Amino acid sequence: MKVVFITDVKGQGKKGEVKEVSSGYAQNFLIKKGLAKEANSTTISELKGKKKAQEKIEENIKKEAEQLKFKIEEEGFEVLIKAKSGEDSRLFGSIPSKQIAEALNKQHGIKLDKRKMDLPEPIRTLGFRNVPVKLHHDVIAVLRVHVISE
Repeated sequence: MKVVFITDVKGQGKKGEVKEVSSGYAQNFLIKKGLAKEANSTTISELKGKKKAQEKIEENIKKEAEQLKFKIEEEGFEVLIKAKSGEDSRLFGSIPSKQIAEALNKQHGIKLDKRKMDLPEPIRTLGFRNVPVKLHHDVIAVLRVHVISE
């Protein structure tokens, strides 16, 4: 019997997948527990419609990420952070990605999650630093951070 999985079933199939399983297993377990539906023309067309809608949503999210990337990488766009420093331009302490995200929100009104910033170690010196920001799994922007002395 062909079934369309509604949820992921370990060892059998993933959500949205159409697969052939034994009829007893399908009727007595999968369909009874609401894990799958019988694959007929109605459920298959419903599945295609859901996939199309999901693709459209993903496309819109990617477009928004690309627009944000364009804005972040624009000429003259930078995040300015003031920090106390000693001689030889070393900071007292460091600037983590959380502080960069907060400064970006205050200065430009762009809310980004600190976990999206690819900063392997906190900034410990004055000057400019390019910080890669993952906006989407296909879109990575480079944020320019300028650290100045107080």
